Amino acid sequence: MENIKQLQKKKATHLPKVAFHTLGCKLNFSETATIARDFKPSRFDKVSFDSPADVYVINTCSVTENADKRLKGLVQKALKHNPNAFIAAIGCYAQLQPEAIASLEGVDLVLGATEKFKLIDYIQDLSKKEQVEVHACEIEDANFYESSYSLSDRTRAFLKVQDGCDYKCTYCTIPQARGVSRSDSLTNVLENAEKIAAAGLKEIVLTGVNIGDYGKGEFGNKKHEHTFLDLITALDQLKSIERIRISSIEPNLLKDEIIAFVGKSKRFVPHFHIPLQSGSDKVLKSMKRRYLSSLYKDRIDYIKTMMPNACIGADVIVGYPGETEEDFIETYRFITELPVSYLHVFTYSERPNTEAVEMKGVVALPERNKRSKMLRALSVKKRRAFYESQLGTQATVLFEAENKEGYITGFTENYVKVRDHWDPNKVNRIQKVMLDRIDDEGFVRFSTKN
Repeated sequence: MENIKQLQKKKATHLPKVAFHTLGCKLNFSETATIARDFKPSRFDKVSFDSPADVYVINTCSVTENADKRLKGLVQKALKHNPNAFIAAIGCYAQLQPEAIASLEGVDLVLGATEKFKLIDYIQDLSKKEQVEVHACEIEDANFYESSYSLSDRTRAFLKVQDGCDYKCTYCTIPQARGVSRSDSLTNVLENAEKIAAAGLKEIVLTGVNIGDYGKGEFGNKKHEHTFLDLITALDQLKSIERIRISSIEPNLLKDEIIAFVGKSKRFVPHFHIPLQSGSDKVLKSMKRRYLSSLYKDRIDYIKTMMPNACIGADVIVGYPGETEEDFIETYRFITELPVSYLHVFTYSERPNTEAVEMKGVVALPERNKRSKMLRALSVKKRRAFYESQLGTQATVLFEAENKEGYITGFTENYVKVRDHWDPNKVNRIQKVMLDRIDDEGFVRFSTKN
């Protein structure tokens, strides 16, 4: 196979093709987009992962076993498109299990937590490797910050403000994959937000591993130079961006002052995603979470007091070691009584080198799946009830860019998903509407509000 310099000497139509695929969270999407910008249009032709390419880059996730399995499927998919393609696996799983990835047939390059940002430097020769090249640092060396944000992949931009985590939850590998908690400087965050706005995007989603811990490690030290409240107060002053959305934030770090600020903000939208993980205090303590169910309920109640129409999502893990049927029912009832709007349900999977993997009281897989199914059904009911509560209200919708079988979809400020007949003129536009009905597929439909 030709090396990269030979390919790039040819006409622009013969530039090497590169394709990216992201597994996992919004943070991964922001980092993939940033890494992809190093592949300049003058040197590479960026194409869909579903098409033939010379280089395939997979940004991996370590949260669940399913993400590991998906990586294997993506490698096979890439090889079907081009058996001679150069395949690079980067990111969290690459940091945690580099040798396991290196054993996958077809993989040529594995880059861990810090090395992934230098991907372009490692891709100088696109020939298939007889021996996989692996670069994964000791996680203690992942102590510096790399700014990241997405631009062109979606209507909404993901803006990374924080990385790493100092929490020690028993089931979680993220501290091993991403290192200590550290933050972007406030100046950099504001500059990146302005770049996003200048590109024409109307909504920013703040993302990180533990964004409520923002400010720690901002200038390479462990103290907080700024707080998360300082961050959102500064971002709220930007007139160039119309909407800002907070991604997942820990309940113990979601202070009253933050909730009150969002409630009166002109830019921050009434949408929160707050990890719960369990409604059983016994299980929360075993997980080494930093709150109990009473604090979680207080956060939800205060949000609804300040913003009655706020959308609230929650993460829940089922089948954690030692979670009895009674513990699960306690969680189910706790969520049923909470005014949350939807759930992200995770079936517990054993992760190497975590405390939980050594715990007794392993829940059988069929039982884990049963509990997961019950909570997913509850989530459907919760979302439907929330959507019904919004009928008859006025809202603004930001429409996405994808044509889905003749329909265009978008989200209101409080995360109600609506759709209309496809109209390219609506893409990346914010439109005032009246929410008036739910269609047969569960989307909210509307009439135009002038």
